[in-house]
Amino acid sequence: MFNPAGRHGAVTAQPAAGRRVLLDVRPLQSRDRMRGIGTYVRGLLNGLTEEGFDEHLGLLMDGREPLPDLPRGDFVAYAVRPRYHGRIALVEEAVMMPRKLDRIGLGVYHATGLTLPAGGRVPTVVTLHDLIPWALGGPALRGERLRWWLGRRLLRQADVVIAVSRHTGDDAIRFAGVDPATITVIPEAASPVFAPRDGAAERVRSSLGVDGPFLLYVGALDVRKDPPGLLRAWEVVRAEGLDVPLVLAGDPGPQAPREMPGTVRAGQVEIERLADLYSAAACFLYPSRYEGFGLPPLEAMACGCPVVTYRNSSLPAVVGKGAMLVDDGDAAALGRAAAAILRNPGLADRLRHAGLARARAFSWRRTARETIRVYEQLLGSGGAGRAPPS
Repeated sequence: MFNPAGRHGAVTAQPAAGRRVLLDVRPLQSRDRMRGIGTYVRGLLNGLTEEGFDEHLGLLMDGREPLPDLPRGDFVAYAVRPRYHGRIALVEEAVMMPRKLDRIGLGVYHATGLTLPAGGRVPTVVTLHDLIPWALGGPALRGERLRWWLGRRLLRQADVVIAVSRHTGDDAIRFAGVDPATITVIPEAASPVFAPRDGAAERVRSSLGVDGPFLLYVGALDVRKDPPGLLRAWEVVRAEGLDVPLVLAGDPGPQAPREMPGTVRAGQVEIERLADLYSAAACFLYPSRYEGFGLPPLEAMACGCPVVTYRNSSLPAVVGKGAMLVDDGDAAALGRAAAAILRNPGLADRLRHAGLARARAFSWRRTARETIRVYEQLLGSGGAGRAPPS
C-alpha cells in the first residue's frame, strides 16, 4: 500500500501532487538514523524546511515503524508498508515503487540511498553517498556488494545522481557506469550543533572520567576505518612520552575488533555529547582508508578540534587546509602528527582556527539550495523518467 499519512504541522495552500517532491526519509526510522545516511536526511530536511521548500515536499515513511522526529513544516507524509526485509526488500522496492509513484502523480522522487525504483514515469533523483564495496573490493565487503548490487545497477537509470563529493561522482562513473552528464556534486555539512562548546571538558570528565588532554575517534570500527592503524598511531603518541587516553565514540559495528585494549569506550552518544567530545579533545584521529564524503572530520573541525587524517578518497577535498594530512595508511605518521599537535600549542591553535574556517564553507542550507535547483530543473522540464534496465 502507498497511502497519504497526513500533513505534518500547519496546513497552508499545498501545490498539486505533480509539483511536489517526495523525499525518502525512511533512514530516520531505522538504525541508519545514527549513521551517515541518517545525518544526511536529517540535515537536508532541516535545510529544505529553513529554505521554505517544505510546502513542496512529501515525505516517504515506513508505515510499520514509529514516526521519526521531524522539523515542523507544511509537508505531506506518505506511508509504505513493504512485505519483505533485506535483499528481497530491495527487489520489491525496485518493482513496486514505480507503480506507486505513478499512481499519485508526483513531480520528482528523491531516493536518499541505494533503495531505488526501476523505471517509471516520475523523474528520479538519487543521492549517492559512496560505492565503497566496489571501490575497495576484497572478501570482507562481498556481503555488501551482494546486498547493494541492484541499487548500483539502477543508479544509471536515475535522471540525476547527487554525489556528495567529486570523488564519489567519479566512482559512480567508474563502478556503476553512470552518465557523467547526470551527476551533480552537492556536499554534505555539519549540523549547527557542532560548534565549540563552553564547559565541554568538565562534562566529558564527569561522564567518562577522562581528565586532561585526550585523543578522539568517532565512528564504526569497520575494516576500512583501519582499527589497527588507529591503535598503532596511539602507540606512537605514547612512545613519544605523551600518556594520553584514546576515546572511541559511536557504534563499533559488526566488523569491529573484539578488543581495543586500553581505550575508553564512550559508545553511541547523543549529538550534544558528541559535540562535547569534539570540543574537549586535543586531537581527532581519523585513519579511514576510504570515504564517500567524511562527516566526522568536518564535525570535529566545526567544534574547533585539530584533525589528523589520511590523504585518500574525498578527505583532502573536504578538510582542505583545515587539517593535517599524512600519507594513506601510514599510521606511524598519523601518530607523529598527533604528537606534534599535543606538544605544540601554536600548531594546535593554527589548526583549530583553520578547521573552523573550513567548516564554515559547508552548511545544510547551502546543500538544500543546491538540491532545490535540481528539483526545479526536473519539475520545469517535466522529465519522463527512465526505462527499467535491460
